[in-house]
Amino acid sequence: MTGPGAVAAGTVGEALAAASDALRGAGIDTPRLDAEVLLAEAMGVERATLPRSSEEGVEPRVARGFGAMVRRRIQREPVAYILGRKGFRHIELAVDPRVLIPRPETELLVEVAVELGPRTVLDVGTGSGAVALAVADELPHVAVRGTDTSAAALDVARANAERLGLDDRASFELAPYGSMAPTKRQTAESSELVLANLPYVPDGDWATLQPEIRNFEPREALLGGPDGLEPIRNLLASPPECDSIALEVGLGQVGEVEGLVRVAGFANTERRRDLAGIERVVLGRSR
Repeated sequence: MTGPGAVAAGTVGEALAAASDALRGAGIDTPRLDAEVLLAEAMGVERATLPRSSEEGVEPRVARGFGAMVRRRIQREPVAYILGRKGFRHIELAVDPRVLIPRPETELLVEVAVELGPRTVLDVGTGSGAVALAVADELPHVAVRGTDTSAAALDVARANAERLGLDDRASFELAPYGSMAPTKRQTAESSELVLANLPYVPDGDWATLQPEIRNFEPREALLGGPDGLEPIRNLLASPPECDSIALEVGLGQVGEVEGLVRVAGFANTERRRDLAGIERVVLGRSR
């Protein structure tokens, strides 16, 4: 490399080594993995084929494209935004800075839906449509509605639904500004299950977040007020009519949210842990 992110047209092994060094120097936690993912993208191959091609030469055109992606990653832009896509459950979603990058822990909400097997689902704070579309993908009988306060995010969700061929069973609508709650029409339409991944990061924690989040992901989709729970309180203050509700929460928030869920009329509650052992989802049932 002659500069940050510059990739000479050498071999695959040399390109990976140079990019990994540059990414490591930029403070990236997974430099080799990121380098491999980006080079595979630039070469138009699966990442698993790269080790077998370590002595293969890198064409100048590929080297330029790879270098451009490495430079973006050095600036801490998330890999998912660089690629323009992110896998979630069994589907792949288009993502860009208009929407949050779907997280593995959010898959818990889909697991709840699969377990309960509802016919109608309301996904509040849908973003890219990850939860709504994964539910529609895994439950062929279900009709899903998604809401968000961001019209730009809903454009992404609708495009994902159309590309995945799920737009016949997944629809998306704008929620009132300043709230993730459904519209009046949606409130009148009951759903068997409500799923919600609302902003829950306390405002004061913003400066502590990784640069990938702080500098690239939509702030309004992350911050939930002084204690992070304002959007959840807004939703539960006048909850949509449903049999069950499941909410994703942040570290240490599960106790208060469980109390709010019970006050909202869901007397039977459960807590679900993510793969890290964190109590991540509160499930409430009205009966």
